[in-house]
Amino acid sequence: MPEYRATRARAGSFMQLAMSPAMATEVTLQPIDRYGLDAAILFSDILTVPDAMGLGLRFVEGEGPVFDRPLQDEMAVQRLEVPDMGKLQYVFDAVAKIRTSLQGRVPLIGFAGSPYTIACYMVEGGSSKEFRTIKTMMYRRPDLLHHILMVNARATTAYLNAQIAAGAQAVMIFDTWGGSLSGSSYEAFSLAYMRQVMAGLNREHNGEQIPVIVFTKGGGQWLEQMADSGADALGLDWATDIAQARARVGHKVALQGNLDPSVLFGSEKNLRAEVQRVLDGFGPHVGHVFNLGHGISQFTDPEAVKILVDEVHTYSRSSRVATPL
Repeated sequence: MPEYRATRARAGSFMQLAMSPAMATEVTLQPIDRYGLDAAILFSDILTVPDAMGLGLRFVEGEGPVFDRPLQDEMAVQRLEVPDMGKLQYVFDAVAKIRTSLQGRVPLIGFAGSPYTIACYMVEGGSSKEFRTIKTMMYRRPDLLHHILMVNARATTAYLNAQIAAGAQAVMIFDTWGGSLSGSSYEAFSLAYMRQVMAGLNREHNGEQIPVIVFTKGGGQWLEQMADSGADALGLDWATDIAQARARVGHKVALQGNLDPSVLFGSEKNLRAEVQRVLDGFGPHVGHVFNLGHGISQFTDPEAVKILVDEVHTYSRSSRVATPL
């Protein structure tokens, strides 16, 4: 969106933008004001927690996130500890400011990366396609990786609880790289630690229930295990058939998703048809949060998003009936 680009330019860098509660509030509200979305999601990054652990996060143009002090030896791993949440106060201040600025228009969703996903960056030192370093640790020194994941789980629990205390009305755990694991490794190194996080979350605040959403990209084969994890809703990527997903998890959880983000580059006719296909796939029931199947591309035409939101609102209101989940 042009308004986001203007705010980003004013901030000077992504981290300066994320660390300014005023600017984070501004960019969180921009899509709400432009599109009339049904919920707001905090503007932040999943790597704020390891940054607070002292790993030296920076964003390199054309490369993405880089940690100056990755966890690649035993001493570094043993030094790792849950950070002082005061180092992340800028996030909680942003949550509080956004919640006030929304004035009850829509709910606010907070988020964090899963213990395994942030560990991928912490061990690899940045983005990776093969995850060779962390998988070498997994199969040679699983004790070290379990220590990292234990610390990450405790930190993530404290981080999300602080967001809830500041005003987040739902929280989401992004397990972006869980789908790169084998079935047994997913259970042992990803899902087990997300369960720990969810078990420690405050699920009620000021008399309101706080739903928890879990999204594992590439995790469609593990929906049954995820549905039993303690989550209230599961995010689906676009490779998962939403009708089959609902049949598999039944009434246990709500589902979120799952339009392929690339559909936004197509024609208006195809975009509207794909929106209808996703809505029809879930069926005329409550318990579906329409969303993309992963993050939106920076190259997406803002007008395509407007068409998407319009079609979701128009088609769902005309075709759905309230029935039990």
